[in-house]
Amino acid sequence: MNFKPFYSILFLAVFLQGHFLFAQVYARNGMVVSSSKIASEVGTDILKKGGNAIDASVATAFALAVTHPTAGNIGGGGFLVFMDASGTATTIDFREKAPLEASPDMFLDANGKLTKGQNLYGNESTVNHIGAKSVGVPGTVAGLYLAHQKYGNLPWADLVQPAIDIAKNGFPLTWKISRDAAYFSANSPVPFLKDFFKNDSGNLTQFGEVFKQPELANTLTEIRDHGHDGFYKRPVAKEIVNFMKQNGGIISMKDLKRYTAVERKPVKGTFNDYEIYSMPPPSSGGVALIEMMNLMELANLEDIEFNSTAYVHLVAEVMRRAFADRAEHLGDADFNNDLPLDKLTSKAFAKTRFDNIDMTKASVSDSTKLGQLYDGTSTTHFSVMDKEGNAVSLTYTLEHSYGSGMGSDKLGFIFNNEMGDFNPQPGITTNSGQVGTNPNLIQPEKRMLSSMTPTIVAKDSKPYLVIGSPGGRTIINTVFQTVLNVLAYDMRVDRAIEAMKIHHQWLPDEIEYERGLLSPDTRKALEAMNHTLVPTNSLGALMGIQVDAENKVLIGAADSSRPDGAAIGY
Repeated sequence: MNFKPFYSILFLAVFLQGHFLFAQVYARNGMVVSSSKIASEVGTDILKKGGNAIDASVATAFALAVTHPTAGNIGGGGFLVFMDASGTATTIDFREKAPLEASPDMFLDANGKLTKGQNLYGNESTVNHIGAKSVGVPGTVAGLYLAHQKYGNLPWADLVQPAIDIAKNGFPLTWKISRDAAYFSANSPVPFLKDFFKNDSGNLTQFGEVFKQPELANTLTEIRDHGHDGFYKRPVAKEIVNFMKQNGGIISMKDLKRYTAVERKPVKGTFNDYEIYSMPPPSSGGVALIEMMNLMELANLEDIEFNSTAYVHLVAEVMRRAFADRAEHLGDADFNNDLPLDKLTSKAFAKTRFDNIDMTKASVSDSTKLGQLYDGTSTTHFSVMDKEGNAVSLTYTLEHSYGSGMGSDKLGFIFNNEMGDFNPQPGITTNSGQVGTNPNLIQPEKRMLSSMTPTIVAKDSKPYLVIGSPGGRTIINTVFQTVLNVLAYDMRVDRAIEAMKIHHQWLPDEIEYERGLLSPDTRKALEAMNHTLVPTNSLGALMGIQVDAENKVLIGAADSSRPDGAAIGY
């Protein structure tokens, strides 16, 4: 009997499961997991040269600015969670700020109505997502510089140089980015993005061809040589201001000079024997994550099978409550002195929320009691661990995919459109999810609320799970479910990342679910409980590292929904 066909099929099945469905990478000395294989390699090379997790994060972030233009950025902002090997955690907030000329009614017409416009990518209809007025003061360079100055080991220039080299010498355009390039070349109304992927001959760079960015290389060189000031005070800053003046933006030189990143105390929660550290406001992610984990800790999960009707119902109801609280209470802590963070993250408050969950039917979301959506899809996350056991979880964003689509030909990077993350119309909250509550109304120098949820889980006071995701308003829930999968359902990080996920954000009152991963019977049962179900292709794109302390091994996994991503370790 010829067994070769059988073994060929068996090998293929094992290969597909191990390398695509549940792709994991093992390492002992350090690891970087990001949405770009090239950027992950850059970060791992820094680890090999003696850099720590912060050094590798800085290098990875700048490399992503070159190789992942969708969201890797110096024209946006984000958050960093850092835990050293002893279990001490801190965070760096480099979220964008509203310019000094910004005001709560800046996107309203003469009648106080939200001005309508045509969004670049057809996802939104409001003008606060388009044009130069939509650009918040970028924070990425300031955040990376602050993290390096406080916690880095290697020279700053050594961390920026790899990104300069990639921008100057180019990299082979991936299939994913080449598809974006073709779309924007044919459809973008913004000249900068329409021409962004063209080569020196004026032709569109094709899949596999080398894509060079000399203007971006020059900008990064300024940052390499002058650090924070290379972006916020010198020629780069002057060109940003010139661009804004020419295109109707309101960012001034004063805005750039006044911008600072901030080190903040993380929000902290527990789930059984684990400690959870995440971002405080202006990120809403950490508070909502801890509230939801507190709620799930009260459930008898031993009797609730993963992916069952009861599981999906419970998770959706937990999400509904956390997002309602998020909408009512959260905004920039520097502008809101009374944010009830201790209350929202307390076990006692979770008990009051858990007690009114009916396991037989769906609750009703009421638009008169708020609702929320924040952050577009142009977000990316990466996780890093070094050989000493230091860990970084970093998420940053441009808001929509490719941000505002605007940029200066002299600078080579894309500006964010984060002003759309503020509540656009004071006092107006709708069933579709528009919110008008005070904590997140536009104010000069205020940081807009965010969904980004970079998170580190500790076990025995040591980093155990480093996780985060892009995905706009779904970020909080995809991170929540992945953490829950690892801590409550004992899944390995790669399986936890790939497992079925849902999303409920209170308003609109619906459950998004990943197409093909909920059985027809389960969907029918949920609908009988008065849930509205909406299919989607995928939720999140998680990048994580788990520590196997017993075997002294790092396990890394990049979400298969990001074909350019990779876990690289050594």
